[in-house]
Amino acid sequence: MRILVVEDEKRIADFLCRGLEGAGYAVDAAPDGRRAIEFAAAANYDLVILDLMLPDMDGLAVLEKIRNRKASPPVLILSARGAVDDRVHGLEQGADDYLVKPFAFVELLARVRALFRRGQPAPERLQVGDLVVDCMRRKVTRAGENIELAPKEFGILEYMIRNKGRPLSRTMIVEHVWDMDYDGLTNIVDVYIRHLRGKIDDRFPAKLIQTVRGIGYLIEAPAEEALARKA
Repeated sequence: MRILVVEDEKRIADFLCRGLEGAGYAVDAAPDGRRAIEFAAAANYDLVILDLMLPDMDGLAVLEKIRNRKASPPVLILSARGAVDDRVHGLEQGADDYLVKPFAFVELLARVRALFRRGQPAPERLQVGDLVVDCMRRKVTRAGENIELAPKEFGILEYMIRNKGRPLSRTMIVEHVWDMDYDGLTNIVDVYIRHLRGKIDDRFPAKLIQTVRGIGYLIEAPAEEALARKA
């Protein structure tokens, strides 16, 4: 899942980015409204966390621009404007939720997850063969055995399993799991795929993560792959 944080106070922006990345999300940060609009036009975000008091424009103007896009992600307003009228106005303008500063990060994280549940029609319990991923609890099991994954490993696995059977390029994986400013080469994906295979494939007879030569990777149960070929 990829989140855009729109916040001009660097201390708060850094705090949000660190916390969300620690929870396994890919995060981009925009310090003003203009760049927030540019970021939203350049990438498909799963959620926007939006401050209202930005240095160059009112956050509600940014909200309007986001809402006018064909693909509009959920928007969580995070603002020091805590009056009832402000909250009501923000929600009426199209925000999906409104959290007043100062805030507890655990509450923000709970609201983020609630917005993902609300806006995500895909099931939160994903499965490929005997591999089961609980996206809300961030738990992974295979053949009933618990598997511990690092946040980025979980992010890659969740992205792949939500696109089960679809070849994903290394660039697609980097753009979805890492933030926009990630300046490493896409071969970092190969490193993480090796880690994932070591945890979810190597000890099991059926291999789920497949290499697609010249493209990247896909995840698919062997039986599903065979049925697809017959079709």
